[in-house]
Amino acid sequence: MAETYDADVIVVGSGALGSNAAYELAKAGKSVIILEAGLRIPRWKIVQNTRNSSRRSDFNAPYPDLPWAHTSYDNDYLENTGSFNFRPGMLKLVGGTTWHWAAAAWRYLPTDMKLKSTYGVGRDWPISYDDLEPFYQRAEEALGVVGVDAQDQSGQNGPASPPRSKPYPLPAEGKTYMFQRLEARLSPLGFHFVHEPNARVTKPYDGRPACAGNNNCMPACPIGAMYSGIFHADHAEKAGAKLLTDATAYKLEKGEGGKIAAVHYRTSKGEDVRLTSRYVIVAAHGLETPKLLLISDVANSSDQVGRNLMDHSGIGMQFLADEPVWPGRGAVQQGGIFNRRDGEHRRDYAAVKHSIANNVANPAVAARLIKQGVLGPELDRRIREDASHWVDFSTTFEMLPHATNRVQAHSTKRDALGIPTLTVHYDVDDYVKAARPIAEADFHTFVKGMNGTLVEISEGFQNRDHLMGTVIMGSDPKDSVVDGDCRTHDHPNLFLATTGVIPASGVINPTLTGVALAIRMADIIAKEV
Repeated sequence: MAETYDADVIVVGSGALGSNAAYELAKAGKSVIILEAGLRIPRWKIVQNTRNSSRRSDFNAPYPDLPWAHTSYDNDYLENTGSFNFRPGMLKLVGGTTWHWAAAAWRYLPTDMKLKSTYGVGRDWPISYDDLEPFYQRAEEALGVVGVDAQDQSGQNGPASPPRSKPYPLPAEGKTYMFQRLEARLSPLGFHFVHEPNARVTKPYDGRPACAGNNNCMPACPIGAMYSGIFHADHAEKAGAKLLTDATAYKLEKGEGGKIAAVHYRTSKGEDVRLTSRYVIVAAHGLETPKLLLISDVANSSDQVGRNLMDHSGIGMQFLADEPVWPGRGAVQQGGIFNRRDGEHRRDYAAVKHSIANNVANPAVAARLIKQGVLGPELDRRIREDASHWVDFSTTFEMLPHATNRVQAHSTKRDALGIPTLTVHYDVDDYVKAARPIAEADFHTFVKGMNGTLVEISEGFQNRDHLMGTVIMGSDPKDSVVDGDCRTHDHPNLFLATTGVIPASGVINPTLTGVALAIRMADIIAKEV
């Protein structure tokens, strides 16, 4: 007698990666259940919360921080034990953390995926760029990515790269005035400006309106022009998937033949439910996915679950240009300077990406002036003056995987459901530290090129919210958690849809790659179920 299941596939997590995988499987006629720990919150409510928030720089503030579905900014939920205060943005609601990303949608370079072979450091991916290219294209079409086809995104000012089989789905937006002025004055000094491909549509697309330049991508796009996982959560439901909210997965049950037999979830009322399926996809964020595996004691024969945590640890710099550049018009970021994204230097120090932050400068400018004692009418005049001249660079570095950088289930602390909270140990490595003086030398050249006045170069390193490595991909089951298909080495029916599988970080935002991998795994599962 054939065994009956609650679904062909259970997907744990309704963010961009999980929802895209669920949609592809539902389209293929498979029965799918999506489990989401948080709730469904309408966009109007998040926008209203944003407008009423007194913590405008806190991108998590407009979103619920529920006792059973915490955000990562809760110190009681995420405890640091290393030298670095690792506290990336993380949301738990339908659609996931892409509710408040900046929508950067980069592809990795072929060399990023063969870092060890090319430059002798870090790890190689077990798949090549050519393996992933068709799925990059599908991911770009799913997210509505805009871009410039002819640019060399490696920053070497060469032919168009990385290779593409088709043009971007949508044309790029026009350059902001600030981007134009910086490019005009710094390009003659040898700096190569690259447009950032992003998931803010320039024309009506897949039910989304064209970006109106609200400059409010974070903490929430008010009109839905910017992509977030909520769109494919909705698409998946319309295609037949069943979405369960207030359903925190807390156990993957092992069955016969090394397979995962069931997923157990708990509601906020303490009700426990067991669901069975032929296949399971865990798509529960780069920190929560390894935690669920660890507390379930699965997929960890290599002892690599939770280890090799990487972020693009970064630094920042602000200066006042000698001319008004008017930041704050258009999207919050549009690209930057990429000379050090690739090259032989990666044998010795990290790749570097200098992004130009295009946020409205008034809050930072006002805080600085008040701290200097500027008040009254002079404060008003100076805010108008300085905010128009403000230039803000946000720089990121390529991190290498280290087994000592890790996320774990807390040994004693429990959340409202009795499930362990998170512990993170993270130290910035020497590879990144060796690149910092190079990046700071660039900063001073930028300031000089704009005949500007340096305001500040940040101390220490900053979070960049790009979680990788925690369930690392590799061809050897002894030192990795999943194979090149994102299938766990230990369990043939357990796949992981998370940027945590990425084994070599490069220096670009990893979300598009995560979606491409999720679509690729959905195709594989659809053929096997």
